[in-house]
Amino acid sequence: MSTTRDQILLQIKAAHQATIAELVDRLGISAVSVRHHISALQAEGLVKSVEVRRGVGRPHLAYSLTDAAQERFPARYLQLSERLLGELKATLPPETIEAIFTRMAEGVVAEYSQKMQGKSLEARMELLVQLLGAEGFLAKWKRTGETIHLTEYNCPYVRIGQRHPEICTIDQTVIRQVLDADVEKTNCVLDGAEHCVFVIRPQTIAANP
Repeated sequence: MSTTRDQILLQIKAAHQATIAELVDRLGISAVSVRHHISALQAEGLVKSVEVRRGVGRPHLAYSLTDAAQERFPARYLQLSERLLGELKATLPPETIEAIFTRMAEGVVAEYSQKMQGKSLEARMELLVQLLGAEGFLAKWKRTGETIHLTEYNCPYVRIGQRHPEICTIDQTVIRQVLDADVEKTNCVLDGAEHCVFVIRPQTIAANP
C-alpha cells in the first residue's frame, strides 16, 4: 500500500479505529488533507465513523474499516483451508469427508430452494448460474438436444482442489439437487482441461420444451 488513502486504511487497521487528530499525527499531513481522504474513503464504502468519548469534553468521531476495506488486506484463507482439509482427511474416514461436502452443498441449495419452486427448467438454469456466481463460479449454459451443457469458466476451489480433489463434489451436488437431474462432469480443470463442463440430463426436460 503506497497512496495516502492506502496509508490511512493501514493506520486505521493497525489501531482498530482512529480520529482525524491521530491520523494527522501518524501520517504527518494536514487535517484538511486527512478529512478530504476520509470523505473519499467513506464514499467508497471503505470507512465508517462512530462517536467516541475520551475523557471530558465533547465526543470525537473515530473511524474504522468496513468489511469491504478489510478484504483489501492480505489473508491466508487458502493455507488455512488446505490445512483444515488435510487434518480432516487424516482424522476422518473418506465417507465422512464426502458427507461433509454433501451437507455443505445442501446448505447452499437450501438458500435457493424456495426460489426454485414452480420454475421452468430455463428459469432454474438462470437461478443456478446466479447461485454459482454467488459462490465464486463464472458459469454459462446452453441446451443441446435433450441435454444441457453447463460450463464453469472460473473455479474458486481450483487451488485447493489440486491437493484435495474431493472438494469438486460441492458444485456437482449443487447442480444435481437444484435441477433434480443426472449430472456428469465431462471436463475438469484439475485434469488439464481449460474449463469444467457438466452434461445435465434433467428428469423434467421433456416437460419443458
